[in-house]
Amino acid sequence: MSESTASENTVSQNAAAGSNPDDAVAQALVAVRGMAARAREAQRALSRANTKTKNALLEAIADALVAHAGQIEEANGRDYAAAQESGMSQGLLDRLRFDQARIEATAQGVRNVAALPDPVGRVVRGNNLPNGMRLTQVRVPMGVVGMIYEARPNVTIDVAALCLKSGNAAILRGGHAALHTNEATLAVIGDALAAQGFDPALVQSVDHIGRPGATAMMEARGSLDVLVPRGGAGLIKAVVENSKVPTIETGSGNCHIYIDAAADLSKAIPILVNAKTQRVGVCNAAEKLLVHQDVAAKALPLAAAALREHHVLMHADDATRRILEDAGMMGADVVPATDEDWDTEYLDYQIGIKVVGGLDEAIAHIAAHSTGHTEAIVSEDYGAIEEFTSRVDSAVVMVNASTRFTDGGMFGLGAELGISTQKLHARGPMGLEELTTTKWIAYGNGQVRK
Repeated sequence: MSESTASENTVSQNAAAGSNPDDAVAQALVAVRGMAARAREAQRALSRANTKTKNALLEAIADALVAHAGQIEEANGRDYAAAQESGMSQGLLDRLRFDQARIEATAQGVRNVAALPDPVGRVVRGNNLPNGMRLTQVRVPMGVVGMIYEARPNVTIDVAALCLKSGNAAILRGGHAALHTNEATLAVIGDALAAQGFDPALVQSVDHIGRPGATAMMEARGSLDVLVPRGGAGLIKAVVENSKVPTIETGSGNCHIYIDAAADLSKAIPILVNAKTQRVGVCNAAEKLLVHQDVAAKALPLAAAALREHHVLMHADDATRRILEDAGMMGADVVPATDEDWDTEYLDYQIGIKVVGGLDEAIAHIAAHSTGHTEAIVSEDYGAIEEFTSRVDSAVVMVNASTRFTDGGMFGLGAELGISTQKLHARGPMGLEELTTTKWIAYGNGQVRK
């Protein structure tokens, strides 16, 4: 048994035995640094691989995932049953489910990543200096990328594909809810890596270490080059506030749909229903509906009827409830909205609804309560659309389209690491290019600085 493997096993045993938390984290950090050292060595070899070789690797991983979809689905069934037993919400259960169809769709995402241009080595800019030196700035891999996420089995595959194509190694913490699913998936990916002549250390997990593994990843500055949290607001906040490793913050999604006075309601209602109900447990699902007062009397009964068909609980402000009462549309599924509702990401069959006096009030409400993920306007007024798109400060702004389109696959990125809501390095869906940094190369011919 290698020294690093022994360290990892010791951490697992101590954590299970309920040893001192500080000791468990210290031992976990030793294990994580060992994993990162192996990952970095493997990454150096990957960084020398050409695009054709990396694409062949991704195609082999996609083939292996499809071939072993049955065993991954069986493992997911165990995770899903345990989550049901623990009382996990329907939205989160939907996010956890990883059946044959979703596995095959995710494998297709791997193929899509393989088909994309390779960002590594791409010249960003360059110029010749007066002294004859030639400068170029080129894209290079980040190195060793850490990812902490929860109950999202597809993320394991998406991150692996994006990291490998962009020349990076990945160390993952997928959480206990998807433990068996991730274990089965990573076994398939590891075997495919080995079969293609690459070190399986390129994609590793700290899940066997338990909670101390996540803490150790946040402590592993110098071993991990970047750490990306993806999940609920609590997880993201904990990583951003406590990590010593540089982080890219992916955002929770308190997404808004604004129905303007000039909206075409034949577009607005289907957009609302799709954004809210297609998949409720994802960050690009709509959580709030804002309706211009001039169309509220017509739009809200239509919206309520459509949402009711999907059993959506409506947290409505006073104006919305009065309109629905006048229209004979009140029911047990319409409850008073509280101040807390406007900041809540439900990830469930629930939505907050508010009547606004106009575009300015809608934008102000979004500014006060948005997480900066995705906001949408439904309008046929070009002026209102331009005002909304220029003044709303979110990573993505949709015009007459569902918020559900904020997705790396939908944006042509093949897959995504997450949706970045911060403004440094990356914003919006993060794909291959966002997993690279740059370096300058200066070509001289004996020049010295005077």
